[in-house]
Amino acid sequence: MGVDNKAEVRAFLTSRRAKISPAAVGLPTGTNRRVAGLRRSEVAVLAGVSVEYYTRLERGSISGASPEILDAIARALVLDDAERAHLFDLAHAASPVARPPRRRTTRTWQAHSSLQWTLDAITAGPAFVRNGRMDILAVNPLARAFYSDVFDMPGAPPNIARFTFLDDRAATFYPDWDMFAEVTVAILRTEAARDPHNKELHDLIGELSTRSEEFRRQWGRHDVRHHGTGSKTFRHHVVGEMTLAYEGLEMAAEPGLTLTIYAAEPGSFSEQALRLLSTWAATEFPTDGIAHPATSRDRAQSPSGPGANSDN
Repeated sequence: MGVDNKAEVRAFLTSRRAKISPAAVGLPTGTNRRVAGLRRSEVAVLAGVSVEYYTRLERGSISGASPEILDAIARALVLDDAERAHLFDLAHAASPVARPPRRRTTRTWQAHSSLQWTLDAITAGPAFVRNGRMDILAVNPLARAFYSDVFDMPGAPPNIARFTFLDDRAATFYPDWDMFAEVTVAILRTEAARDPHNKELHDLIGELSTRSEEFRRQWGRHDVRHHGTGSKTFRHHVVGEMTLAYEGLEMAAEPGLTLTIYAAEPGSFSEQALRLLSTWAATEFPTDGIAHPATSRDRAQSPSGPGANSDN
């Protein structure tokens, strides 16, 4: 399954235009506005292009738009960094000279020994590698224990997006489930523009759209985001609630993959919870860490592969 690039461009630009109030960009509000947000003509004026040209862009004819034009549109629509990058990704995908990138698949990719050693050397917090489809590809023992519910789902590889929308336990694991759901959809939407020919990615999106009404609703918002640092609160079924900082690091040696590390504030209750989780991990998963994937039950399932960019 691929994507209809023109439809994606049209929906994205229309949704961003609807979010900008005239007052926010210094235009008179007026009393006779029949559209949410800005009119096409107002975006065109702000971007310094003709109404006809902007109209063609918004209808999906973005192939050939110069970086200068895209930047002007991004400024007119007050796009943030993630939204601007998304616009450029859509324009690149529309180019007749664009070629589908060669991607590894989860079926063939395996963490090399030095990567697994590096993960295992991180002992104070969960550390894992994932792709843009949100498959967990390699872990340290603490991440294996942290995401034990994700690994417990049928199928391989374990997938955070599928867990978020299709497993009832996610509502407990994520105390602020709405926020996690929004982030998950935004990451997948960002990845779909970066890698529009990734069949496994679009198969996952199709599955979630079919099985989750909430996913369908949020997918239709066309929100995107960069997701590299911050903090999150979790409620683990063994050790309870903990608030963890995270850093997502792009892997130079493995383009398209992200290494994510969680850490607790020193001296906090969350740090104590991670220590307790580490003790439990040593008992439950003494030699784990995905290069030797998940569980025996997972290995017996058919893989659902992908491979792609990421941002966590």
